[in-house]
Amino acid sequence: MLLFNPDSDPALAAQLNRLLNAQAGALEQRRFPDGESYLRVHSDCQDQDCVILCNLFHPDDRILRLLFLADTLRDCGARSVGLITPYLAYMRQDKRFKPGECVSSRPFARLLSGAFDYLVTVDPHLHRYHSLDELYDLRSRVVQAAPLIAQWIQERIPSPLLIGPDSESEQWVSHVAELAGAPFQVLQKERRGDYDVSISLPDLDEAAGRTPVLVDDIISSGHTMLETLRHLQTAGLPRAVAIGVHGIFAGDAYNRLTEVADVVTTACIPHLSNQIDIAAPLADAVRELLQAHHADPS
Repeated sequence: MLLFNPDSDPALAAQLNRLLNAQAGALEQRRFPDGESYLRVHSDCQDQDCVILCNLFHPDDRILRLLFLADTLRDCGARSVGLITPYLAYMRQDKRFKPGECVSSRPFARLLSGAFDYLVTVDPHLHRYHSLDELYDLRSRVVQAAPLIAQWIQERIPSPLLIGPDSESEQWVSHVAELAGAPFQVLQKERRGDYDVSISLPDLDEAAGRTPVLVDDIISSGHTMLETLRHLQTAGLPRAVAIGVHGIFAGDAYNRLTEVADVVTTACIPHLSNQIDIAAPLADAVRELLQAHHADPS
């Protein structure tokens, strides 16, 4: 197997190379003076299983080179071309809220489905979609972060109380709480704008003597978590731990969060908050999909 890492986390790529017994694909990239991309594959791809690690947390900067690379690998005779993207972009716009809006999750899915044989990701933002199969016309595997987060909590937090900041987080919080053997609460959120959010108070009787642990799938602006953390502080609870599957941290979100909580994320998006490893389950998913692809290439 050849593993190409055009734009992503070198540490995760090194782990995957070792776990998959893969060779690092040799790739040359640069930009022409007019801003267009140059790409050349130096590895011999003929009859090779090729997989690309490409974190799509800044998709508009990466997607063209990703598609160019996938097409080049096929043109050079690759046996299969797969994609590992721990953060799958363009999942949040899953409905047309206003006339004429682009439901961007759909055309983005068509782009990737046409370029790859299979896809591996971690906890995509499935809100109105029940599974990736509703969007993507290719084999896919979703690695669940809940067992990894639960193990991290069990090993490091003696008496946790898991808290979800809103109803959308309940699926993550309840699953993690069950696996960690810990109680949980889900608060109510009212969003009046991108930066105007109010959160209900937790049940303080249940919280007594416990460390609050906020769990959410995506930390972007951080406003929902910040509002929740302020409530916890006002209620006199101990310093909280805020855990995100995907730490996007727009603007100064990370600095503001670390003022009031210990912030931890999975290694889905490279960041200094990464403490929860994802390489082993990603490698397992790749092996499963490759086996299925070779059994039925259609």
